[in-house]
Amino acid sequence: MKQADKPKKIRILLADREEVFRLGVRQLFALEDDLRVVAQASTGEQAVSLAERFRPHVLMVQGVIAAEPPGNFMEQIRLVSPRSKLIIITSAGKGELASRYMGTGAAGVISRSAAVSQFVRCVRGAMKQKTGPVRAAGAAMLKAAGNPRKPPLRPADALTQRERAVIGCLMQGFRNRDIAQSLSIAEQTVKNHLRSMFDKIGVSDRLELVLYAIHQQFVIPPEAGQEQASGPDPKG
Repeated sequence: MKQADKPKKIRILLADREEVFRLGVRQLFALEDDLRVVAQASTGEQAVSLAERFRPHVLMVQGVIAAEPPGNFMEQIRLVSPRSKLIIITSAGKGELASRYMGTGAAGVISRSAAVSQFVRCVRGAMKQKTGPVRAAGAAMLKAAGNPRKPPLRPADALTQRERAVIGCLMQGFRNRDIAQSLSIAEQTVKNHLRSMFDKIGVSDRLELVLYAIHQQFVIPPEAGQEQASGPDPKG
């Protein structure tokens, strides 16, 4: 094969907390002529730093890493590597969940349990999108995931003011202990609020809850903002 005929390598940054999973995906992509993992990360901070250094075509990021504090992961990626396409790796289901992830800026969503061939197709599919990188969702992928204009989740007004305040803290990257301190409630009460919201909205973890709030453009009550401004103590 002539040099000019060789396929262009798609540079991939893989961010996942599990080293075994990263190794498996890297070996998978190594079998493809056009895919190459150029860097690996186990935290959001590492992913942002490596994205700035390598400017990958595609970032494949575990959902829990994308939600790590501090700051907004997607916004940081836009700043350091604006042309990169973001793919979220999730352990949850498809359909409306994929629409919500992509509505917040991802170019694709894939389950950790997906078939090998789907990982390859997902990366190549993200590269074919012509919409803004790490921004608007690709129309074709949204259509495949379901109608995003009619989210099947329950209305946001099913949440109480206190539950909204908890979401406000989550969106700032607070952990349960910090939320409890910020809202002057017990840590167990925070856990109870989270379980209640998971049931009301139909999500399975904190990341999905935050993404839902962003997608629905929640108006966070003043209570959350005021209390967050005074806590938690950054030295604590």
